Amino acid sequence: MRVTTKGRVTIPKEIRDRLGIGPGSEVEFVERDDGIFLQKRADSSSGQTFEERVASMSGTCDTMGMDGKEYVDWLRGPRDDIDPD
Repeated sequence: MRVTTKGRVTIPKEIRDRLGIGPGSEVEFVERDDGIFLQKRADSSSGQTFEERVASMSGTCDTMGMDGKEYVDWLRGPRDDIDPD
């Protein structure tokens, strides 16, 4: 396999298929005593605590000024079994 002048290599299709690597997948090169290995990067959320993951998502949802209960009620919509017509 040849490295281009821009440092790129093509991962053979057979290997991409076997590792489940597709467009947008992230991979990493891991250096070991016996060589350098390519592996599919684990989900970016792995290794994070629940609190760290929640903190990383803070501010990504626009609740349109509603508090939590109002927003959940809005998401669920009216319920025929408890809401009057």
